[in-house]
Order: sequence, then structure tokens, then C-alpha cells
Amino acid sequence: MADLLSEETRGPADRGRPGWPTLLLLLTVCYAVAALGSLAAADSGDTYQALERPSWAPPGWLFGPVWTVLYGTIAVAAWLALRGDGTRAGRRPAMVLWSVQLALNLAWTPLFFAADAYGWAFAEICLLWLALVATVVAFARRRRAAAVLLLPYAAWVTYAASLNLSIWLLNT
Repeated sequence: MADLLSEETRGPADRGRPGWPTLLLLLTVCYAVAALGSLAAADSGDTYQALERPSWAPPGWLFGPVWTVLYGTIAVAAWLALRGDGTRAGRRPAMVLWSVQLALNLAWTPLFFAADAYGWAFAEICLLWLALVATVVAFARRRRAAAVLLLPYAAWVTYAASLNLSIWLLNT
């Protein structure tokens, strides 16, 4: 895709850095993952309400708004990491880790909601958490703001893993 800024209007540090079209592509990828996940969880609201949940479990309506914001920050973080400091050093490993954590993010929903495999979902979300921590570290090496943008996502995944474990223990 062509960069929205012409070669003449960009400074030397911006040459070769992904522009706005790349951000739009990353947003599209993240929200496509959200859409695919929602297909696997078509009846997630009913399933969630039917489960025995800990007292600290959030209401079901909260998940949609939280994930909408988080997927946006996941995309912007990737874009900032791609832009980095203008060099390509560490770009590929950072984006491989980002892709792995996003794939693991997508895999959790069918395990938990479609398969009712709460134990496997917990194991999977632990892998997601590890991949996410590795992504935060890789992004920090590229651009600190990219790593910082992933911290709310990491906090939510930590909370979700605790919730997943509690639901698994309460419903087996």
C-alpha cells in the first residue's frame, strides 16, 4: 500500500516506516480476530450466565466494550513497534510474537465457550500470557510506547486467566 504521506513530506527518519495504511491493516486484522472469536462464542452470554462464577466476576456486558478497546490498542501497539526508531532491527521477531499472541487470543474463545473445555482454555490462556509478555519485551526494544499500550491487555489477560481458573474449579 502506498504511504499517505508523500516521500517529499516525510523526514529521513520516516522513510521506510509503516504509515497510516499499515495501521488500518493492523486494525482490520485485530477486529477480524474479534469477529472470528465472536463466531465461536455465539451463545457466550447465555453460557457465561449459566456458569458458576466467583463473586468478583464481571458482568457479561462488560466484555464487549473492554475487548473493543483492547483490540484497538493491540493494533496501535503493533503499528508503533513496526515504526520503531526507523530501523528494521528486531522488527520481524516482534511481529512474529505479536502474531503468535493474537492467534492464541483467537484460540481461547472456542476452547472456553464452544468446547466447554475450561481446563484446556486455562492452559491456553497461560500460553497466551507468556506470548504476550514476550511481545511486550520485544515491543519495548522497538519503542517503549508500543509496550506500554499492551499493558492494559496484559492486565486483562491476567484477570481473565484468574477468572478462567476459578470458573474451571467451580464448574468441575
